[in-house]
Amino acid sequence: MDAVGRFPDRRSTTISEPRINDRIRVPEVRLVGPNGEQVGIVRVEDALRLAAEADLDLVEVAPMAKPPVAKLMDFGKFKYEAALKAREARKNQVNTVIKEIKLRPKIDPHDYGTKKGHVERFLKGGDKVKVTIMFRGREQSRPELGFRLLQRLAEDVVELGTVESAPKQDGRNMIMVLGPTKKKSEAMAEQRRARTAAHETEHEHETETEPETGHETDAVADQAQDVSAETTAEPTAPEAETTEPAS
Repeated sequence: MDAVGRFPDRRSTTISEPRINDRIRVPEVRLVGPNGEQVGIVRVEDALRLAAEADLDLVEVAPMAKPPVAKLMDFGKFKYEAALKAREARKNQVNTVIKEIKLRPKIDPHDYGTKKGHVERFLKGGDKVKVTIMFRGREQSRPELGFRLLQRLAEDVVELGTVESAPKQDGRNMIMVLGPTKKKSEAMAEQRRARTAAHETEHEHETETEPETGHETDAVADQAQDVSAETTAEPTAPEAETTEPAS
């Protein structure tokens, strides 16, 4: 047996798109109208004639059925809409990312606050967080320190995430995985809405604080006139009388 017989070309059996019009080589089909109405089982010649009269295509939508199901439709429009749906699906597709935070068992309060802030930010963004406690030297004989630290962190971020993988020892490290309470898609949608709201608020603030040039000019002119009038009407101080001394 030659190589072709032993290993058939599977690419020939892959159908990239449905058969349409004259490519449908069956004696009869179960025909579906353009609006989804059931026409019934008809000869393929009659189905092609109906497609030509309606200026539509005959598309085989269920080739494995007995008989195959074919539908009257605008195949070009169908392919265009399918491509748009596929593009939108890829756009909305989100990949779950696992972030990692590393801690030491005897971490100081300031560093702990910083690390906890990172965990909260990751969970708000819809990402999972792998928290690793690294033991060094004699710390390896005190695993309870790492366990208590992980428990404390889980309690501090309980509103944003839950423990998906409980703390467990892994060589010199102890690992815990936190999962977000909100899905990645929901978190991204909230972030987009927040950015949009912030942009609209900023735009409204700029509109409200825009200076009114005409009114300010008039006010300055009126103030200048008042100052000029006050200067003109200001009385002159009387001269002091000089009295000569008596001789």
